[in-house]
Amino acid sequence: MYNIAIFASGEGTNAENIARYFAHHNDIKIKCLLSNNEKAGVHERMKPFGIPTVTLGREIWNEAHGISEYLKSEEIDLIVLSGFLAIIKEPVIKAFKHRIINIHPSLLPKYGGKGMWGINVHRAVIDAKEKESGITIHYVSEKVDDGAIICQKRCPVFPTDTPEILANRVHELEYRYFPEVIESLLIKQ
Repeated sequence: MYNIAIFASGEGTNAENIARYFAHHNDIKIKCLLSNNEKAGVHERMKPFGIPTVTLGREIWNEAHGISEYLKSEEIDLIVLSGFLAIIKEPVIKAFKHRIINIHPSLLPKYGGKGMWGINVHRAVIDAKEKESGITIHYVSEKVDDGAIICQKRCPVFPTDTPEILANRVHELEYRYFPEVIESLLIKQ
């Protein structure tokens, strides 16, 4: 059995989609969800799946050694960032090298880095008059949105798109491909 820990900060629609995908999987289990936001909607979204959620304070996230030890004690094979809006600290990255993945709502390296999350990304893509956007699933490294790319999926950007319309199109890619990529990373090991 492979164990996943999800890190999330917000509403958690992607986390819920991942939980649903693996709810009855024979080889993969969502073991826990860690958050840096006690008011995040993701906590409620995990309840129907029986996935325990924990909110950790800033000092614990900043120190990070305790997080690594907790994840090791839970026998976590893969950490999945799903709308997690904090920087993963070096001790966690080192302890889980090539076992932390993130999904970003653009075709990296474009529109990544500090401040590029959520609607900000889609607004930047539209303002630049890009013809396509999409998702990038990548390994997490010490630099924001700079880890090795695992998978990219594309969608068109239309002249009439608003950031919200584009966000919905990109979300469809996230919901479709993120769980499949997670599964392929674990099962091929």
